[in-house]
Amino acid sequence: MRLRRTAAVAVIMVAATATAAGCGTKAEPPAASKSTPTASPSPTPPTSPTPPSSPSAGPSLTTTTKPRTSTGWEITVYYTAVEDYHDGTPTPVTGCPTLNCKNGTDNLGTYPADFVQAVQDEGTGRTSSGTYLNWSYDIGYWLDSVPRTSDGQSLSPFVSAAADPDVLPHGTRFTIAACGTQDDGSTPPSAVCAALKDASWEITDEFTPGLGGSRHIDAYIGPETGEHFTDSDWYITLTGARISIG
Repeated sequence: MRLRRTAAVAVIMVAATATAAGCGTKAEPPAASKSTPTASPSPTPPTSPTPPSSPSAGPSLTTTTKPRTSTGWEITVYYTAVEDYHDGTPTPVTGCPTLNCKNGTDNLGTYPADFVQAVQDEGTGRTSSGTYLNWSYDIGYWLDSVPRTSDGQSLSPFVSAAADPDVLPHGTRFTIAACGTQDDGSTPPSAVCAALKDASWEITDEFTPGLGGSRHIDAYIGPETGEHFTDSDWYITLTGARISIG
């Protein structure tokens, strides 16, 4: 089952106001469009930088914190919808022309109906003009220069993830240790599973209240890469996955 992930952007509003603004291998990780204003991700998910070593202060007892393993997770990918890959009845959208606004009524333009729906489902979409049409349950639609996380930062492919904050608090870091199966019981494509496992994830988003759950995570993989993206290996939900927290 796919759940709707939408950023809870109350944090963004505060910031804006304060500043006055294993099996098959055919899949490849989605690549960001050249028109994306933020840094384009590599097709291979980014790896975490090696933390600097602390200076030695003589003999000392070294302690290490072992990551906590948790099983039985459902993990669904989410992505930035791209207007150029959508069609349907032209649909007018009203909302906020800038971030520093809530439940606005300004005309934000007219977009294909299935693109508008994808923005609601995924929380963000890139328009043909290169701006972003974002949506949140507590803000409505708004135009922006980047797709946003709930902490007001831009979404980062193969890093940003969403969860119920009562289960995995904001800032929780984790990796996917095992992919489990797809929601239809089949084995996930090996290339997709490997890319998701190689990434270092961080909880920076939240679900719309009532749509999360005690064992559900959404993992952001960047903009969709073609008209039939939802038929690709990357449009996936994992069940029975195992994660390592910390």
